[in-house]
Amino acid sequence: MKVSELSGKFGFEAIYQADGDAALVDGYASDLLSDVMAKAADDSALVTIQAHKNTIAVASLVGIRAVVICNERPVPDDMIEAAKAEAVSIFRTPKTQFEVSGLLYGELRATGPRG
Repeated sequence: MKVSELSGKFGFEAIYQADGDAALVDGYASDLLSDVMAKAADDSALVTIQAHKNTIAVASLVGIRAVVICNERPVPDDMIEAAKAEAVSIFRTPKTQFEVSGLLYGELRATGPRG
């Protein structure tokens, strides 16, 4: 699945889209950024409610391609600026983390290399 498909397939609002052709091969759901640093995989999507610039710093460090902010939380300007600087896409949705995780899991396991 490509980053650009997050909007079309699931209706996520694209707040900032870096490389839409970048492949997503995994996903990770967590609100604890130290957990994300330790466990998330490269080329993944992070599902979280942590809407702040530190989330982007961790995503960049780990190699996460997209951050999906759940529960329609507001995305501050400094987070968007950090995403632009680090080339990490940000999406937002009113769906819960549970719902988004299920959607991504189904799609990535059906079409991805781990499927």
